[in-house]
Amino acid sequence: MSDFDLDLRTVEEHIDEELDLEGSIILGVLDGTTDPDEWIEAISKGNVLVLNVDGNVNDLAAGFARDVKESGGNLVHFRGFLLVTPPGVDVSTDRL
Repeated sequence: MSDFDLDLRTVEEHIDEELDLEGSIILGVLDGTTDPDEWIEAISKGNVLVLNVDGNVNDLAAGFARDVKESGGNLVHFRGFLLVTPPGVDVSTDRL
């Protein structure tokens, strides 16, 4: 055996800190009836948006997409849905 010293209490504390996730997954419809500031506020609180796009995604997301991108968030349009994530939450498209 090697002289590897592992302090499990410290590791558990570190894991708890790293996994301290806030927020929810919010389902909604992107049809222009919701104020873009509401979507921005939801993202700023750590929520992920899954929005069914009812219309032109570029036009409908124009009011908040730039703010989300500039803050480090992500927007992914997939099969009629717009996924919007806060900074630190990535959307993997590797399997598409």
